[in-house]
Amino acid sequence: MAQVPQTFFDALAVRTWCGLALTALGRAREEIDAINVYPVADGDTGTNLYLTVESAAGAVEAVFAGHAADRALGEPTLADAVRAMAHGALIGARGNSGTILAQLLRGMAQVLAADGETAHTDGQGLKSALRHAADSARRAVAHPVEGTVLTVASAAADAATGAEGDCAAVARAAHEGACTALAATPGQLAVLERAGVVDAGGRGLVAVLGALAETFTGESPGAVSGSGAHARVEGVERQGRGDVASPARGSADPADPDDVGACGDGPAGPVESGPAFEVVYLLEAEDEAVEWLRARLDALGDSLVVVGGDGLWNVHVHVDDAGAAVEAGVEAGRPYRIRITHFGLGDVHTTSAERPPRERVQRAVVAVVPGEGLAGLYTEAGATTVLARPGEPPASGELVEAVRRAHAREVVLLPNDADLRHTAAAAAEQARTEGIRVALIPTRSAVQGIAALAVHEPERRFDEDVVTMTSAAGATRYAEVVVAERQSWTMAGICQAGDVLGLIEGDVAVIGADVRATAETVLDRMLSAGGELVTLVLGDEAPDAVADHLEARVRESYLAVDTVVYRGGRQGAVLLIGVE
Repeated sequence: MAQVPQTFFDALAVRTWCGLALTALGRAREEIDAINVYPVADGDTGTNLYLTVESAAGAVEAVFAGHAADRALGEPTLADAVRAMAHGALIGARGNSGTILAQLLRGMAQVLAADGETAHTDGQGLKSALRHAADSARRAVAHPVEGTVLTVASAAADAATGAEGDCAAVARAAHEGACTALAATPGQLAVLERAGVVDAGGRGLVAVLGALAETFTGESPGAVSGSGAHARVEGVERQGRGDVASPARGSADPADPDDVGACGDGPAGPVESGPAFEVVYLLEAEDEAVEWLRARLDALGDSLVVVGGDGLWNVHVHVDDAGAAVEAGVEAGRPYRIRITHFGLGDVHTTSAERPPRERVQRAVVAVVPGEGLAGLYTEAGATTVLARPGEPPASGELVEAVRRAHAREVVLLPNDADLRHTAAAAAEQARTEGIRVALIPTRSAVQGIAALAVHEPERRFDEDVVTMTSAAGATRYAEVVVAERQSWTMAGICQAGDVLGLIEGDVAVIGADVRATAETVLDRMLSAGGELVTLVLGDEAPDAVADHLEARVRESYLAVDTVVYRGGRQGAVLLIGVE
């Protein structure tokens, strides 16, 4: 992370801000989760905000790494950095508050990247960016409610507008305005007042704006006035579920102290029944289709937030009919990275005091998988999965959340990708600090993970199980067949865009023009060293007959070798091959 303070808002300042914001949210995550009571109290707002910012920070780091690798590109511009930040937040946004934060960052990026060649902006530019961010976030929420992160964002923009001076003065004013607004949220939203807490999403935004102020002043957010807001959350017991958006359809005024709404309650009493599912997905669609989608989803449920633009959107809604919400996305465009969370009567609508604690299982497996088909296969085998889309590897926070979700005393972690080794190691280390025993098996492909999972035995001693799974994964050679996106040098020669590449153990071994022929050559090379079982995982783009052809090839040419075939879905590679 770069040194602070920064003088101007340039690419380096964006990088610094993201790093400081991630650190601040990491410190405040548990506190924010604990005060999370609106609109449904699920105790995950702090975690959702952390994961959203982690994705944004990762995207900015990738821009700096790319420019460092290609010196002809020069230094990243402000536009490069803020666009990466906004895109990273959009694709990594979690929960209602994370989705709104993604829109806040996108709103800032729209102003700061307007002149793509500008090296930096000053205090006036930062004012404009904060104003546009608050306004665009409010427009993204179907039914804005005061006393939430939207209120805090607007107050921050108002305070920034009245500030005079450089970026440091503007950022400090925005943070102070946010702190003042946060302290007032219990008086604006009855559910917060009953619980004796401030808004969790707003508290997270205060942390992010505190990091912005620190970027330009070099002073810790604690040195900025606003401790009254933070004092409101000290000593508060964890309430359960919640993030931020609109109250349930048909509820009374949320500021009415007699209305408990559908958002969860504090000590006051029971709540009405709210929607059963949270549905989140990324959507590729045109603007006109998204307008139709907003109206459709608004009729289906509540807490609707749709953010994004330029053909890519993040959709968040609470509904009773999850299938209808996904189908609406299909009609509007192409939804993917679909996440459906069932709130459940014993989870959403009871306080932690009423809810019996869920007992931990002894052991679980957490695996990163590259496609929906493999996610289903791993889930059927009892694993907790993290879906990794092509070009969108999961962050360490996402893996930590999966380990927590497995709710086990012992966890075996399968990254299934050589590039995720360090990310998985960081996640494992974090989980260990929380008292979870984690073993990381360095699987480099999903087919190695399948082999490890096949010999997993929860009743064995932990060390013995890990050794057996590691041995099975290590005894599985892996390969993949992909289509080249551009001309490049490889160990097998120069490939052109559109060529079919056969990679064995991560290195290009075959360059061909046909998927079936290339796959057959790769398979023959792998089986020349022996093998007992061939595993084929077909991507969506694999030719229909390729599996039959390869199965026949194994049956006719390699005696006593079995073949199993799985459908991997949208996994990036046309074909994955494993030989045990």
